[in-house]
Amino acid sequence: MISLKEVIEVARPVEACFRYVADFRNTVEWDATAITATKKTKGPVGVGTRFALQCKAGPTKLDLDYEIVAFTPWHSLTLLGRGTWFSVEDVITFEDIGAGITRITYCADFTYHFGLDKVAKLGEQGLTRMGEASLQGLKAALTDNNPIPSTSAATQRKDQNLITALHCFTRAGYNRGRQRWLPMSTDLSNTHIVLTGATTGLGYATAIALLEAGARLTVVIRDPTKTDELQAGWLAETRRMADRVEIADLSLIAEVDALSDRLLERNERIDVLINNAGALFNEYQQTAEGIERSTALLLLSPWRLTERLYPLLRGHSEPARIINVISGGMYTQKLDCSRLIMPPEKYNGTVAYARAKRALTVMTELWADRWAKDNIVVNSMHPGWADTPGVQSALPGFRRITRRVLRTPAEGADTIIWLARAREAGLISGCLFLDREARPTHLKPGTVETPDERAALPDWLADTCANLHRPKAY
Repeated sequence: MISLKEVIEVARPVEACFRYVADFRNTVEWDATAITATKKTKGPVGVGTRFALQCKAGPTKLDLDYEIVAFTPWHSLTLLGRGTWFSVEDVITFEDIGAGITRITYCADFTYHFGLDKVAKLGEQGLTRMGEASLQGLKAALTDNNPIPSTSAATQRKDQNLITALHCFTRAGYNRGRQRWLPMSTDLSNTHIVLTGATTGLGYATAIALLEAGARLTVVIRDPTKTDELQAGWLAETRRMADRVEIADLSLIAEVDALSDRLLERNERIDVLINNAGALFNEYQQTAEGIERSTALLLLSPWRLTERLYPLLRGHSEPARIINVISGGMYTQKLDCSRLIMPPEKYNGTVAYARAKRALTVMTELWADRWAKDNIVVNSMHPGWADTPGVQSALPGFRRITRRVLRTPAEGADTIIWLARAREAGLISGCLFLDREARPTHLKPGTVETPDERAALPDWLADTCANLHRPKAY
């Protein structure tokens, strides 16, 4: 048996340290030997949770199956790792030593199989050095002092060509991007996040990750009958539920206003607003307020909600964040206010969706400029090509062709979570992100809007909302 012991001290609350370390999926962020780490079991992290790790060992790769066998928040946890050539028991303890400092003690006992103990002894010094490096990596991750996000030269080259830029939308693009990601250890306790469109797909995956990170979560959904099912699902996966579920049909501006009124009346500051609700409608239909529903749901709704919630976002000591979820489809369209509402005889659901998302991307940049003085950062993101229920129902042909390269909803949602959670994501505003990197908002010169068209968009949105038909029921 070979035993290692390392001790680090970090300026983070013990709860935040425990929560980050206990989720062994985070190992790839701080252990240089870890290549991949996935959670194999459902449910919240605790006794019985299993993780699959692939690690580097010189020129080879080793697969390890880890299981949490003891779990005492916020004090200690024990994991057993099993591989072909050895097993390891990790015992990690956490101690609050005052002044906001946590001492983490990491002990590991390696037991080698097939009589390899003597051979392993020869490499004990190397193993010790790897253990030291890993704990220093953990210390750096928990220090949470990442630099302002930048775009790699390789990504910039890919974005200069339409084909290689589109390749970044696939799961392969996600896997390429994650190779240079920095740790994301920011704890979201006492952070109030409002998330729209949380029922399925990206929104559901986002809610799980935010709850795991400790956020106080208000979700907005359309169907009240889904509430119990959603809360039960989040509880089963994270041991937590959304703090509040708000019901609103966001395709109706009257309901957007009613939702805003409720949130304003509570007067609870909003640290992060995520405009995620959306759908692609293949058939033309007007809302009860007399406007085509794609424009209503995808553009007027997030614009109106964001504008009305401004008083709850401004003036915080830490930057408030607005995250607008758009789509790579917007790259095909140019902003033209006169074409945002398509007539029935010319309606194309995919085009209507893309035009609305293009306008929301432009609005993101306008908000970022206007509200910089109010300590509000505004960014947009697109998830790449993700295999969500929306894609499955609205774009079956596209999914049939691309299903082998589509991302999972969790992979598509990653940049939403990063923009909401990562400390460094609050240091940059007015950008479009994919896989945690700022990307160009245009891939073709012909889609670049004029300054006059950009300037006209806020007035067009305000005038359109003002002229909606409001049935007396509202």
